[in-house]
Amino acid sequence: MASQSRTALVEDLMERFPQVPREAVIKEDLLRGGMAFDESALSGTADGSSGDVKPKSYFIFSFDHRTLPELGAAALNRPPEEIVLTGGAYGLRRTVVSVRVNPESPYIVRAGEDGALGLYLDGARIADVGLPPMPDYYRHTLENGKSVMEVAPTIQWGYLVYLTVFRVCQYFGAKEECQYCDINHNWRQHKAAGRPYTGVKPVEEVLEALEIIDRYDTTHASQAYTLTGGSITSHIGGRDEADFYGHYAKAIEERFPGRWIGKVVAQALPRDDVQRFHDYGIRIYHPNFEVWDQRLFELFCPGKERYVGRDEWHRRILESTEVFGARNVIPNFVAGVEMAQPFGFATVNEAIDSTAEGLRFFMSHGVVPRFTTWCPEPTTPLGKANPQGAPLEYHIRLLETYRATLEEYGLASPPGYGPPGPGRAVFSVSSFMDSLPEGTEAAEGTDAPERTGSTLA
Repeated sequence: MASQSRTALVEDLMERFPQVPREAVIKEDLLRGGMAFDESALSGTADGSSGDVKPKSYFIFSFDHRTLPELGAAALNRPPEEIVLTGGAYGLRRTVVSVRVNPESPYIVRAGEDGALGLYLDGARIADVGLPPMPDYYRHTLENGKSVMEVAPTIQWGYLVYLTVFRVCQYFGAKEECQYCDINHNWRQHKAAGRPYTGVKPVEEVLEALEIIDRYDTTHASQAYTLTGGSITSHIGGRDEADFYGHYAKAIEERFPGRWIGKVVAQALPRDDVQRFHDYGIRIYHPNFEVWDQRLFELFCPGKERYVGRDEWHRRILESTEVFGARNVIPNFVAGVEMAQPFGFATVNEAIDSTAEGLRFFMSHGVVPRFTTWCPEPTTPLGKANPQGAPLEYHIRLLETYRATLEEYGLASPPGYGPPGPGRAVFSVSSFMDSLPEGTEAAEGTDAPERTGSTLA
């Protein structure tokens, strides 16, 4: 891009969509296109074992725009897990942003002449940058020497313990892998680099890591955990998907009853399997629908289409509300892949119309989806073909559409994501929580499976 063009784009969208917080415009641009780091903004080591800054844990996907060998200094000295933006030219309220590294980004994090870190766009300082402090629990290891960060990293400024207990996916190869997902490559690149990256995490190690977090997280900043990993189409250690992920929840809830809100990201499973999740102690279920449009789902999620199918996936999502309650079923979609070429929508209008249809479908049943801003990772088919991702305007209009649809159906922001509102939100991989007004949250951690009056299609 020509110099200043990104600044002009950002400011044009701020002016055209004043109801979307300025913080969200900057955050979405950073999430879709990444940020670069000057060496003055990096500290620690590649394994994250030293330093005063909480390092990026690569907890499931790479969320980078380059492979590890191409990241340069950011691979030798890990970047932070997240950054927090404040002040600057746009008067930003406190905004937590997940770090997605792109050495060619027009956004650069570096130290100024005064030594203070700032975010620079097209050479101009636009915000102050705060880094997450190394938590006390990251300074301790398990008895076998593994780090807490390797077994039970925390994200969202410490709010969420992210337990990727299965780090590869059994949807494997071009005919099954989701076309935007680099979970399997991320596993391979960390193993190739000699970094610790446990494929299947023993439940005993997870419990030991959580014990350390519980002991040293004296302010209870961590309030939820997510159990997740790749899809399981057969078995692992004799367990199907519901039992594999569920047995971790059972062990956690027995050892730490009520300490954290238990969440699981899994496929849309039959009701009996979903009931097992609930019986094991899970309270929030994320059966991600990924992309709404039928043709794109079939093209982008071939394994999920083959093993389950889009219509059955949606039917199971609605059925699961009878177990968890509609407000505790929160399917994710990958915002931006709707416009991935050569198959995606050609215009922002078409993409927004399609996604809005999906939002209305679920919200009309009391289910509030959430979304992750697509990072076009370079080893994925869609990332290779669309290195710039989706247009920033799509992401800004999606925030507007999401909020309007939520208000239309009189629904609260989903539980388990911390507080909504600009300056308050901690959810770091999209701006949907930053874009909702304060006071829209429901009480967290409740367990009443309310009926929505809906019928299952």
